[in-house]
Amino acid sequence: MNPITHFFIGWCTACAAPSLDGRERALVTWSAVVADVDGLGLLPEMLTRDTPHAIFWYSDYHHALTHNLLSAVVASIVVAVVSRHRLQAALFAFIAYHTHLLGDLAGSRGPDGYLWPIPYLPNWTWSWSGAWKLNAWPNVAITLTAIAITFVIAVRRGDSPLRMFSKRANEAFVMTLRRRFTR
Repeated sequence: MNPITHFFIGWCTACAAPSLDGRERALVTWSAVVADVDGLGLLPEMLTRDTPHAIFWYSDYHHALTHNLLSAVVASIVVAVVSRHRLQAALFAFIAYHTHLLGDLAGSRGPDGYLWPIPYLPNWTWSWSGAWKLNAWPNVAITLTAIAITFVIAVRRGDSPLRMFSKRANEAFVMTLRRRFTR
């Protein structure tokens, strides 16, 4: 799935725990995205692909380094260490991380039909033959649904993912939505 989809699903997951503060919600949200850090190898791979010393970091390591149980546990521990509501924040970070893995399991088939395996445990890899292509309509529908839920949360609770970047931007966004969608 697209990192934007993972982001919005992570935000919705974080908002399921209303006692988490804004910083903790941000940490849980990013827990749903951080598994794609191993995809950053795409840039050096693209820059070196037509050279005699091509680097295959994306091809070799995407879905191999951080799409697993150990990485989910590490991310959850990091969230726990820096959170006030340690257990709850860690639990929701663990859940958010797994929404990423499940999303990739279901919606990351390549254009050539390749199924990205998820190496969840050293001796156990997930894959699903029913996975749809990355640009298929179910991914679009899931993304739009997560964005719609984000808008509902913003109207009802006055909080959106924009708060992670700017309190003023969040307030303006919420006020705009409330003017548009409430009586």
